Amino acid sequence: MAESEAETPSTPGEFESKYFEFHGVRLPPFCRGKMEEIANFPVRPSDVWIVTYPKSVGYGSWFEHVQEFWEHRMDSNVLFLKYEDMHRDLVTMVEQLARFLGVSCDKAQLEALTEHCHQLVDQCCNAEALPVGRGRVGLWKDIFTVSMNEKFDLVYKQKMGKCDLTFDFYL
Repeated sequence: MAESEAETPSTPGEFESKYFEFHGVRLPPFCRGKMEEIANFPVRPSDVWIVTYPKSVGYGSWFEHVQEFWEHRMDSNVLFLKYEDMHRDLVTMVEQLARFLGVSCDKAQLEALTEHCHQLVDQCCNAEALPVGRGRVGLWKDIFTVSMNEKFDLVYKQKMGKCDLTFDFYL
């Protein structure tokens, strides 16, 4: 067995137990031994960072994560896109992303890029390996019970009540 395989946690509990602190930040095991390199990584003003919320336990609160980035939405180096908005109007989102990246494209290029994005989404959402409906906005309505929805609404209001960021939970 390779050393990396031996160090890879096999259960959520084992994974959780291998987290460590670096300068007060709780990090997952795959960062161990790499933090000095990451901390000293040269970042240029023109670099683009794509940040999404990790779908794994241990990274903290989704509510805090989203609100921290929302506070920086007006910064020139931050573009805040929402999944639901991309489903609603992908052309506008692609235009916003191109402007943000300083890329100019004509109408034909924009249409081709948008069509390619639609094809990628279709491939991802229709892949046999994924559950039916994956990537569909509002899928939660098919999964949540009334009680679960009421609990979520309560927690959402408590955690996001003072924030002006809104989400469309269905289209």
